[in-house]
Amino acid sequence: MKYTIDKSSRESAYLQLYRQLRQDIAEGAYPPGTRLPSKRQLAEELGLSLITVEHALALLADEGYAVPRQRSGFYAGPGSPAAAPAVRATIPQMSLADMPEDFPFSVLAKVMRRVLSDYGERILMRSPGSGCEELRAELAEYLLRSRGLHVRPEQIVVGSGAEYLYGLVVQLLGRDRIYAQEYPCYETIRKVYEANGAVCEGLRMDEDGIASAALDASGAGVLHVTPYRSYPSGVTATAAKRREYAAWARERGAYIVEDDYDSELSVSLPQIETIASLAPERVIYLNTFSKTLAPSMRTGYMVLPEELLPAYRERLGFYSCTVPVFDQLVLAEFIRCGELERRINRLRRKRRAEEAK
Repeated sequence: MKYTIDKSSRESAYLQLYRQLRQDIAEGAYPPGTRLPSKRQLAEELGLSLITVEHALALLADEGYAVPRQRSGFYAGPGSPAAAPAVRATIPQMSLADMPEDFPFSVLAKVMRRVLSDYGERILMRSPGSGCEELRAELAEYLLRSRGLHVRPEQIVVGSGAEYLYGLVVQLLGRDRIYAQEYPCYETIRKVYEANGAVCEGLRMDEDGIASAALDASGAGVLHVTPYRSYPSGVTATAAKRREYAAWARERGAYIVEDDYDSELSVSLPQIETIASLAPERVIYLNTFSKTLAPSMRTGYMVLPEELLPAYRERLGFYSCTVPVFDQLVLAEFIRCGELERRINRLRRKRRAEEAK
């Protein structure tokens, strides 16, 4: 097999494999419909884990270069990103948080029992619209420790996952703006915005983030970015690019939705600078517990700029919080007793070991 992985490279092993396979598919080395090397074959011959290989193949499938067939493997697709919608696969991204053997179930059980004992019948009460005070207070302190963000609990809105919060963003900022996203981007982002009546625009990516020319030419009033390991490109915005985004928003009077998905698991830096710390008045910071805890814990949160709080209360203050009180109190206690950060540190160590292979 001609594929090679440079383990001294700063580029992740799965991206190296993805690029080599993509080039072969695009150049016709694997004609459409041809079976690609199996996951096990690639893993054994390149000295990679199956998870790393699966991540590369899932990325190919998401872009239309490969098509999965159940119990058969992956087959070459048309090889053209333009044709991707016809063959795009619904393969979930692999995540260390997906592995149940890594999850501290015994700790979670203790926390749940403690919440039941301490709060009693309060878990049956209706949650405040933006989320329970206990969870928002713990999140504010956690964001200061982990992300260097100075926010008040009142700025935090809790909701059932990122997709729900994307919809609230459109309802808050209005449908009369263009909503720009990275191209390529996680397709669900665009779909949720469009389902809420927003007009979307894709901005071409360079190796350090959105291309400056594309950003300058855009007439968008809202820019949705995933600065750390944007999916499916794998691009992480440089510090200079993050400052460019912040300056763009200030100059245009635009807003940025900073989707901070996955950055807490960075193995290279303990704390990656957020765009929200650079332009807090122009950034809606958004994150979930899908990666750090488990995808089944459908709880996310966003931090609104102070100036948007009156508009939020006026336009969306009637909404009930979509996360049960019990779930919120369990998460609050999980954060308060340090279990969330211990969990993140364990996942970082596993990812570091994974990327070293």
